[in-house]
Amino acid sequence: MKWQCTICGYIFDEAKEGKRFEDLPDTWVCPQCGATKDMFQKLEEN
Repeated sequence: MKWQCTICGYIFDEAKEGKRFEDLPDTWVCPQCGATKDMFQKLEEN
């Protein structure tokens, strides 16, 4: 599953990161722009 930051477009790829997005702490922020977790949206899998 991949999640995208709606602010800067950063992609969090669960496969690459080795962890689920939902398992990240609520204090986690986008490493690119600092947006909070609630600013990410789930990308559709093709």
